[in-house]
Amino acid sequence: MSDTSVKKIDSHHSPKGKLGQKYLASGKSISMRLWEDEQPGEDKQPTRREYETVGYVINGRAELHIEGQIILLEPGSSWTVPKGANHTYKILEPFTAVEATSPPAEVHGRDEN
Repeated sequence: MSDTSVKKIDSHHSPKGKLGQKYLASGKSISMRLWEDEQPGEDKQPTRREYETVGYVINGRAELHIEGQIILLEPGSSWTVPKGANHTYKILEPFTAVEATSPPAEVHGRDEN
């Protein structure tokens, strides 16, 4: 029998991660998170993650520094960060974006390091 469970998540009550991300709906192999009104600040160190990320910019601007490239992210932009890619984000102005990660980033603290 296939899984027929349905979840509805109200982001006003979603848990927050240490990095400021708000956890949204999550399934067995994919999850969503929201970065809401992220502010420009200190440059973050590049990292490699054990999950793939796709994202969509709702508001603001940021740069995605990935494997020697710089990609400008603006409202309406979407992007992909492959599993294991060396990357970091530089917030240029207050930034809101939604991301999906596979496998779920929050499992076993994958996105808290």
